[in-house]
Amino acid sequence: MPKVLRNDEGRPLRNAMKRQQLTLDELSEKTKAVDPEGRGVSPATIGRLTGRGTTARERTELRTAWLITEALDDRMHALFSRMPSHSTATVERSSSDAEEE
Repeated sequence: MPKVLRNDEGRPLRNAMKRQQLTLDELSEKTKAVDPEGRGVSPATIGRLTGRGTTARERTELRTAWLITEALDDRMHALFSRMPSHSTATVERSSSDAEEE
């Protein structure tokens, strides 16, 4: 599944939670309500995405970001950004032994 990056070290997520006066547990419950499977996102995962310490995570699954965004009734691009795609640029390689004179 595709990954996304949290924006600005999680600050937009923290601000959205603060505006709505939500704790990690409360946001987790809201993600369960919007999840078609009913699983939602754990408070620990939300904590890692909103955190600033050594356990903070910069990236997450697109599904996780979508559930959090829906639960916060916010816009995905305000909270997360897409991962950069892999470069297709070719790397200059040395010539093989057969090509050497």
